[in-house]
Amino acid sequence: MATGIARDATASVAVEIATEVQKRHPHSLAIPGFVAAQLSVVSILGIFATACALVVTLVWRFSSKLQRLENVERCLMCWWAVTGLIHVVLEGYFVFTPDFYKKKEIHYLAEVCKEYNKGDSRYAARDPAIVTVEAITAVFVGPASLLCVFAIAKEKFYQYPLQLVVSIAQLYGDTVYYGTVFVDGREFSAPGFLYYWFYFMFLNSIWILVPIVIATQSWHRICILMQLSKKLH
Repeated sequence: MATGIARDATASVAVEIATEVQKRHPHSLAIPGFVAAQLSVVSILGIFATACALVVTLVWRFSSKLQRLENVERCLMCWWAVTGLIHVVLEGYFVFTPDFYKKKEIHYLAEVCKEYNKGDSRYAARDPAIVTVEAITAVFVGPASLLCVFAIAKEKFYQYPLQLVVSIAQLYGDTVYYGTVFVDGREFSAPGFLYYWFYFMFLNSIWILVPIVIATQSWHRICILMQLSKKLH
């Protein structure tokens, strides 16, 4: 009986490992010491969504006290707060914790990285291009995004140039992110709607569409202010 139990346990582990390998593309990719995520997808995404909603709620309530701000500016504050914290906390954790995929204990940020790795296995593989882009994003773009929140709240003169620069930086990062996959010619996402279309395509496309809108708006505001400045002089 003991032998049978041991055999069943071994088979169970083998199935779990095989499942994780199938969720990492290409199939030839080997990640020694990889430990599968222990939290469920619902738990990981639920906590993430709740945290984002909490940040948006707090910033929206705070901005309501700033009477001179329009709703568009308040929405921008919410965006920059959420994206800034994602860059600093989540992407910063990925950059400065290279062995996140080996962690056996439950650590939420490690669990998020492991789960997202199913959508892009270059993260656990520590692809140089990914690590470089994420490092720049975490160290520079993240803090700059949070500075945008302050600049809008205080109506600083540099709020539009800053938003333009940070948005372009986000666009550049996503261009490199998608471009390197195209140049490499391989798929790094596990098949299926969740991993490829939601994790890889949809989530990252947010940092293309929103920055384009903000960059366009910021450029338009800068041009208007320049024209007014010329008329005054």
